[in-house]
Amino acid sequence: MDLARLKEIEKKLLWLACWTIHNANHLREKTDGLKVGGHQASSASMVSIMTALYFHSLRPQDRVAVKPHASPVFHAIQYLMGNQTRERLENFRGYGGAQSYPSRTKDVDDVDFSTGSVGLGVAITAFTSMVQDYIAAKPWAKTRAEGRMIALVGDAELDEGNVYEALQEGWKHGLRNTWWIIDYNRQSLDGVVREGLARRIESIFGAFGWDVVRLKYGALQRAAFDEPGGEALKRWIDDCPNALYSALTFQGGAAWRKRLQDDIGDQGKVSALIGRRSDAELQELMTNLGGHCLETLTDAFARIDHDRPVAFVAYTIKGWNTPLAGHKDNHSGLMTPAQMDAFKQQMGVRDGREWDLDHGLDAFLKEVPFFREGRRRHSAGRLATPGPVFLDDRELSTQAGFGKILDALAKSGSSLADRIVTTSPDVTVSTNLGPWVNRRGLFAREEIADTFRDERVPSAQKWRFDRQGQHIELGIAEMNLFLLLGAAGLSHSLFGERLLPVGTLYDPFIARGLDALNYACYQDARFLLAATPSGVTLAPEGGAHQSVGTPLIGMAQDGLASFEPAYLDELSIVMDWAFDYMQRDGKADRDENTWLRDETGGSVYLRLSTRALEQPASRDTAEFRQGVIDGAYWLRKPGPNAEVVIAYQGVVAPEAIEAAGRIGDDRRDIGVLAVTSADRLNAGWHAAMRMRKRGQKGATSHIERLLADVPRHCTLISVTDGHPATLAWLGGVIGHRTVALGVEHFGQTGTIADLYRHFGIDADAIVAAASEIAPGRPIRLAGQVA
Repeated sequence: MDLARLKEIEKKLLWLACWTIHNANHLREKTDGLKVGGHQASSASMVSIMTALYFHSLRPQDRVAVKPHASPVFHAIQYLMGNQTRERLENFRGYGGAQSYPSRTKDVDDVDFSTGSVGLGVAITAFTSMVQDYIAAKPWAKTRAEGRMIALVGDAELDEGNVYEALQEGWKHGLRNTWWIIDYNRQSLDGVVREGLARRIESIFGAFGWDVVRLKYGALQRAAFDEPGGEALKRWIDDCPNALYSALTFQGGAAWRKRLQDDIGDQGKVSALIGRRSDAELQELMTNLGGHCLETLTDAFARIDHDRPVAFVAYTIKGWNTPLAGHKDNHSGLMTPAQMDAFKQQMGVRDGREWDLDHGLDAFLKEVPFFREGRRRHSAGRLATPGPVFLDDRELSTQAGFGKILDALAKSGSSLADRIVTTSPDVTVSTNLGPWVNRRGLFAREEIADTFRDERVPSAQKWRFDRQGQHIELGIAEMNLFLLLGAAGLSHSLFGERLLPVGTLYDPFIARGLDALNYACYQDARFLLAATPSGVTLAPEGGAHQSVGTPLIGMAQDGLASFEPAYLDELSIVMDWAFDYMQRDGKADRDENTWLRDETGGSVYLRLSTRALEQPASRDTAEFRQGVIDGAYWLRKPGPNAEVVIAYQGVVAPEAIEAAGRIGDDRRDIGVLAVTSADRLNAGWHAAMRMRKRGQKGATSHIERLLADVPRHCTLISVTDGHPATLAWLGGVIGHRTVALGVEHFGQTGTIADLYRHFGIDADAIVAAASEIAPGRPIRLAGQVA
């Protein structure tokens, strides 16, 4: 190990990180007067750890999630290695500049995992390690060296509950090759952490089978402990409250001297130990914690010669080696221009050379193992989809249909089926994944026998676990589901192997894992999410298990195409399209049919139901298939004199069709619009409007074409088992009056008929809405006097 070179790099990174933030806040022109921010102190506490890792201990196959507030250090590392530009650093936290927090999709440098929502970047490393094990067990996988999945963790991130959910799940699955390096600087946004937290952290990790490595003392401190009086100094350090240690660090060497002399000075050995050091040397000694000692860090990392998960508790100083070190308010604090001038002198940087890379380290940097092979993002080829798997059931729910389609794929033996990996948070059977699991098995690195089967206990489920299994069973934690989907959905980029992850959960509990869902989409992970049962249609369960707002989540979530098919043929078409869509990685050119950027691909969300519907006769035409994917088709096209069009989404289809038949006796040319994706219709409409503003006058979306010939005096009645806003916007497309029916309140228990009537989404409610409409006159709502 070239310790001298590492110390040069450490100093350079500390300077670049602090200067990047200073430039953004004090030197770059600001038009809005707002503080830019950037966390100089949180960056400083990580500099030594990241130097030791990136320039000594990491290998190209290792993957790292950098704590959000250390992003300036990460960008400085990449700048040093030629993977980041000065222009982007100068525009840090600006439009088009280096991102506030490391981002796979928005940064140009080599980001392994996006971070930002604290705790999630930590936990995804555990699930990525599980995905690595899954891939390595498969006969189709190329042989690759196993990488370590490493999280650089702020100690305050350990307040996040999802971290502990991940710990338990990792224990269940025999987690390997995972390092969490905890930046134990003992300061959070608003204060100093509670005393004794380190011991609690260590005991928790130990309970889940992790090795725990405490990096508390640096080499200088350990050497001082060996001097006469050193044992007393060590005891004082161990007993010193966190807040006092931070305060003395900020005050400096003279304050340390006075406090130590007052507390343990005896005019003998201890006094001599203290007296042999100048104030500057005493400050260096007392801040030489394990997390700031390159020798200690590199030795600790090198000693790990096994694949068990490891938690390194690295004691650090927040704001280390800067004027902010130790101050209570340093989390979002910034060095003043005067402090920066002094810091610049301390770092030996000349005016006008602040971004300089003339450091004499080129030969050393070329040989750094982690960077030697260049960028570490892989790719994987696309797998052909077999075409829609059409079912011949005359009456079935979309939830059951989903299970049968997957079962048919399992039987097919296709390459695509071999790359599907399913997962569910303890609702495998109740979301109809049972048939798939029976055929393809559950995954475990070590075989687990099906004891019930061996003991001849009758069961519909074949719960065998082995390396060839294609279902990963999770406990009841939706955050873990989305983190696993996110990790598996990046397998093509992280490991060069294509996986097609499919996750199922109860639709209302999307909200419990929404942060992790958003996180997975932000990273551009690719997966298929089947959420079922949905809406108040799950009648007897009551409000806690009935989802109202999830259609709006599907519409609002970037990177996620949301569908709510009513019928099996629609579901079959969407699933086949989804498996292809998940693999796309094309340019951002828009499809002029919808004005959506479908070639870029993404993830897919299916909102399914337990309500069995009578299925329509065969209607497999190219036009029908395209309409299903684009988001809507005419189930009954309106005539030229139409007064009412009923637009429905999902399992309220029978109510819409019944109402149309009843209304048809009194209203002319009634139309019925089957909406399969309010999300894609709405997104295409907005995209087309943007393109017209940019000069493409002929840009017309799918929903605009569908409604173009509907007379202006016609009223749209929209209905869905979800929030009415899901379809209420349809009236704004051309300018039709709209009555939006849906569910706005927590559900009730009862039958489907009871609840549809209660919430006004049954056929009677649709008919009543139509009966109050007269062409050319305002809609008269219930209770109004004519």
